[in-house]
Amino acid sequence: MPGRSRTSIDRADSSDAFPEVACGTAVLLLAGSSGRVETERAELLARHGARVRAIRWFGGIGQRPAPHEVPIEMFIDQLDLLRLEADRVAIFGTSFGAEAALVTASLHPVDATIAVAPSSVVWAGIADENWSSHWTHRGAPLPAVTFDPTWSPSTEPPEYRSLYESSLARDPEGAAAAAIHAEDIAGVVVLVAGGDDRVWPSDRFAAEIAERRRVHGREATVVTHPAAGHRMVLPSESVAVGGVTMARGGSPSADAALGALAWPQIVHALGLRA
Repeated sequence: MPGRSRTSIDRADSSDAFPEVACGTAVLLLAGSSGRVETERAELLARHGARVRAIRWFGGIGQRPAPHEVPIEMFIDQLDLLRLEADRVAIFGTSFGAEAALVTASLHPVDATIAVAPSSVVWAGIADENWSSHWTHRGAPLPAVTFDPTWSPSTEPPEYRSLYESSLARDPEGAAAAAIHAEDIAGVVVLVAGGDDRVWPSDRFAAEIAERRRVHGREATVVTHPAAGHRMVLPSESVAVGGVTMARGGSPSADAALGALAWPQIVHALGLRA
């Protein structure tokens, strides 16, 4: 019996949500380092007309054990399947999932990209004590920013924002090589970031992505709230819990305020029924 493809998704690692009245958009929904399947957000988008598939993209059956050399073809294959069911396809990710969404959209056509707490570069990840890129494409690891080995946390739980900032500063050439080619993303791009993000500087990253697109004659919508942290909360969503222990910044009210600001832009980008 042939082995499972590295790009296939087991049913246990996905959740499908279907609208009562379709708006014509299918969405691939990606969580971040929590590894969760975003079922609540999928159901929210479906209530407003989207056909949604939320997937686990690492740590699942037949998948990479960590965000480390995950094949971008996994996301491309899912988008191609969703395109069979809808007029438009979109990819919607948060944190590491936003990094995946932006990289995927830069390599494969989509109609809309929603990136919450995004990164403007590809980062390194570790598995089996080996460091490499978060992502591969056509079997090769993508250029990635490696971490500052001299950094150590100064808070408990740790705030990692300064780790990402110092890692970028110590190797500007490596950071430039690892930049996500946001100018190659077709369709609508919405970037959502909290000004109090303590995980990584997503507000800075969102601005860099938007500027890169502007220089190349493309637009991006940036939604920010100065007091919000790493996790956005959309209207009617529960506050997320769990995941890797770290300081994320923000507060439930500020994160919900960011979600309220972002929601109209998400509705527009995805063509949802408001």
